[in-house]
Amino acid sequence: MTLIQARQRAGPVEGADSSFEAFYRAQVDRVYRALTLSVGNPDLAREATDEGMSRAYARWDTVSELDNPGGWVFRVGFNWACSRWRKLRRERPMPDQLPGVVEQPDPAATDAIQALALLPRPQRAVVVCRILLGLSTAETATALGVAEGTVKSRLARGLAALRDAVSKES
Repeated sequence: MTLIQARQRAGPVEGADSSFEAFYRAQVDRVYRALTLSVGNPDLAREATDEGMSRAYARWDTVSELDNPGGWVFRVGFNWACSRWRKLRRERPMPDQLPGVVEQPDPAATDAIQALALLPRPQRAVVVCRILLGLSTAETATALGVAEGTVKSRLARGLAALRDAVSKES
């Protein structure tokens, strides 16, 4: 059950709740897609999206004032997923590549997604934050817990690898 479904069962919403609901409806799919591409597991991405959205709801007065609340939700979800990876690492390692479960609308998008899947997870996360979510270098660094220089170098290497992979496909 999604957060919106739970709120609808609870009854009518007022003021801040309705502004969160509008935010949720506008951002949940975008954040989910970004997390799916970043973590490489649609089920974990769904859980991470729900976790990020529930934490945003609990702190909506503060989160709603941010320049990019969707980026904040992504960061919270990504950090939560990383915590899950650390806990599960002993049981079984997470794959470095995306499974082929994300539906693509056209062949060019398929090539780009496949090329993105070949990137190491840290580069993939930076590319998703900077390109898909439109986070700044500083916001990406904060979201991923790395230095701004690291974001810049991972982005440059990731984009170069994507260009090479896509040009080989053409």
